[in-house]
This record gives sequence, structure tokens and C-alpha cells, in this order.
Amino acid sequence: MSKQVSDIMTTKIEIIQTSQNAKEAARKMLDKNVSSLLVVDEQGKSMGIVTERDITRGVCIHDVLSKEFKILHLMTSPLLTINPNSSIEIAANLMLQKKVRHLIVVDGNKTVGIVTATNFIDYLNEQMDPVDPNSNMLKTLKDEV
Repeated sequence: MSKQVSDIMTTKIEIIQTSQNAKEAARKMLDKNVSSLLVVDEQGKSMGIVTERDITRGVCIHDVLSKEFKILHLMTSPLLTINPNSSIEIAANLMLQKKVRHLIVVDGNKTVGIVTATNFIDYLNEQMDPVDPNSNMLKTLKDEV
């Protein structure tokens, strides 16, 4: 039986508000050991996503101080979402087609998780025999993602 997105997703999602800045986002990502933050407005409504890559490219390209660059101007919006009951193959194909590393998992109007490239690496690693040489390769890849 094929696994579903809900089987591999991360349910703990770190958030940041649109009014915060790139420096605050980078600090939170470092402190929480995550590569992305769900961007919400003052009412807590999901507005977009900001990734380490967004911060690096946005701040460097515009040559501004990170504390002056608002998340609202860095985030990717609209969100690319997937249902928790979707197969992991559909999720992987969507990520490849859209060239993204993060999908927000939404059940109805409620955000319930996130799927990242790391989730797929963990899933594949669980399927392998620990003595398989490819298992070590996946562990190394996970450290680089």
C-alpha cells in the first residue's frame, strides 16, 4: 500500500509574521533547526512561506541589511499545498514539477503539516537495509539539504 503525505509530514510548523524581518527569520530558523517558516498575518492566517534560500537571495540581491528587509517582501506566495491523504508519489511529483522543496499540508482550511525534501530522505532511509551503501549516501544527503 502506498504511503500518504500524512505518514511522512512534519506536524510541527514554525511560523513568522509578515511584519517581521529577514534577520528575525534567520535567527528563528537557526534556533529551531528548520529551513523554512510559514508566514502568517496578524490574525494567524497563512500567507506564504520563507526559506533560507529566499533570505539569502533576497538580502544579497537587494544589498540591504537583513533587519530592514521585511518577510512580506521575501516570502513566496501563494502557498503550494497538498492534502494529507495524497500519496507521497503525488507530493514528490508536485515538488519536482514546481521546483520547490517544501509543501504545506492542508486539510480543508487548516494547516496540519509540512513536507520537505528531508521528509522524503527519512522515508527512503527507513525503507533501506542499514548495511546498504546507499543508506549512508542518504544520511550524507540529509546533512546537506
